[in-house]
Amino acid sequence: MPTISMFYGILVLMFFRDNKQLNLPHIHARYQGDEASVAIEDGALLDGTLPPKQLKMVQAWIEIHKEELFVDWQLAVNGEDPFRIAPLQ
Repeated sequence: MPTISMFYGILVLMFFRDNKQLNLPHIHARYQGDEASVAIEDGALLDGTLPPKQLKMVQAWIEIHKEELFVDWQLAVNGEDPFRIAPLQ
């Protein structure tokens, strides 16, 4: 499960071949013991929890990097290493 970005204490990860359970492009975000799955298409919270402030930061980051995330999703689904993506600044 490669870390593709990190900002403000939030780790953003994308698992290899992770298209079976949630069946749509998504990322995993971890922050101080909380973990959530968030859709790339619209930033919807799919599973888990994050504090509201951190969830909003993740959603803003997804919006900024949506095209890169879809490319990384295809790589990860195929078992290839996704690229690192710039953090939220």
